Amino acid sequence: MNSKNNELMLKMTEYYRGDPKRIQHFIKVHAFAKAIGEAEELDEKALFILECAALVHDIGIKPAEEQYGKGVCGGDLQQRLGPAPAREMLKSLELDENDIERICFLVAHHHTYSGVNSIDWQILLEADFLVNAYEDSLSKTAICSFRDKVFKTKSGLTLLNAMFDLEE
Repeated sequence: MNSKNNELMLKMTEYYRGDPKRIQHFIKVHAFAKAIGEAEELDEKALFILECAALVHDIGIKPAEEQYGKGVCGGDLQQRLGPAPAREMLKSLELDENDIERICFLVAHHHTYSGVNSIDWQILLEADFLVNAYEDSLSKTAICSFRDKVFKTKSGLTLLNAMFDLEE
């Protein structure tokens, strides 16, 4: 993890201070995104953007719950309300404006499964699902259905199949 990713992880930990479930979630998504990104041979810049997006992907949960009440934080709200606080946090790290734009795009689409046209977006979806499937105790049937509809990377499929002991 480079120093900017590390700073971002610490800022996100402070952002979700007192909420270990959310903190552990984004750290796990980051770990899977990094592993898949490296296995899929993303270049250094693409991997950096992916890792940043994985760290802040759920930043919209907090403003959603503040505006609509605890537990009201569905994917659409996260996507709509996440880019603004992500942008603010990323600007505080003095990241390149083009990188910030791409990271915010990924935050705004991390629950959008259609129209996926880039490897960073694909990997973020897969990494988030790897964590959500476990945290939400999804059935093997639900996991297989999602896998068959969404997963595309070889390394993401390998991780999912091994983690949940699925037939390939």
